[in-house]
Amino acid sequence: MTKMLNPEAVPEILTRSMPDPDACWAAFLRRDRGFDGRFVGAVRTTGIYCKPSCAARHPKRENMIFLPDADAARAAGFRACLRCRPDEVGRDRLAVEMARAFIAEAETPPPLEAVAAHAGYAPHHFHRLFKRETGLTPAAYARSLRAERLKSALGEGRSVTQAIYEAGYNAPSRAYADAEKHLGMTPSAWKDGGRDVVIRHKVVATGLGPMLVAATGRGLCRISFDEGESDLRRRFPKAEILPADARLEGLATQVARLIDDPAHAPDLPLDVCGTAFQQAIWAALRAIPLGETRSYGEIAAAIGRPGAVRAAGTACGENALAVLIPCHRVLRSDGSLGGYAYGTERKQALLERERPLRSFLDGA
Repeated sequence: MTKMLNPEAVPEILTRSMPDPDACWAAFLRRDRGFDGRFVGAVRTTGIYCKPSCAARHPKRENMIFLPDADAARAAGFRACLRCRPDEVGRDRLAVEMARAFIAEAETPPPLEAVAAHAGYAPHHFHRLFKRETGLTPAAYARSLRAERLKSALGEGRSVTQAIYEAGYNAPSRAYADAEKHLGMTPSAWKDGGRDVVIRHKVVATGLGPMLVAATGRGLCRISFDEGESDLRRRFPKAEILPADARLEGLATQVARLIDDPAHAPDLPLDVCGTAFQQAIWAALRAIPLGETRSYGEIAAAIGRPGAVRAAGTACGENALAVLIPCHRVLRSDGSLGGYAYGTERKQALLERERPLRSFLDGA
């Protein structure tokens, strides 16, 4: 007969700074790979600890405790599962953190080979690992950091040329190319409130109220409820704000359809700016399946920053594309709705429209 480990024997310090236990259990039930390396689940009846995505049969909830990492589990007397090998996940997570620091300290974006070598992995394998952990490739992460430095320098009043070189660019052409992708406009336009940028807009009627849909020539830059042209002008005081053309009409129609038909998930062009952290949070939001929800803690853990729960909530609030980037699918750890820029009643209504579809898809 297997001896059951005594939960009172687990030192309190080993269970501190942990995500909510119910969130951990939910991740195990989903076998969610996004939480591998964030914590481990230890089974008192078998003395084994596993990563969340372990394919083994789930134990009873009352027999399971959650610990921050493999070291804590071993210190409490548990041994690693031979099926999911949770110790390897911990090494992967540490390697990604080392790589992020290496990229952040580099004056210019280092090549993949250098980043992988610093972490002690083969380049091709580490490329996949880094993207799984952060939501971005090493190159995209480096570009985001550099664009973020450029944005900061511009905001501090530096000249465009000075900001470009301080951010680590060797030539203005590369800075302008990155800025178009990460800032949604050239450095000069960003510094100047959208100067020389054309933004077309339309307010469409939806089942949850009027919705503003706006786009630059590159893609959608604003989707919001209860806003209009005056709000766009406040955000981009020097941009040219124009009525919708045929292209924007088509985009607006597809966006509005998401309200009444959430299963309709078109691949639409986007033009939103954000820091590397914000981009990772927004990518995690888009990865939440239709009809499901996550807590702010789960979202923070999914991008490798389990301690950044408050920052994850702030990033959700700074989402410029309502519904398309589904921040309404994020709840508090106690299951309550939490905040929503357009009112909790709308948030509840959006969730209620999605849940029946989830049941239908699960039964299909």
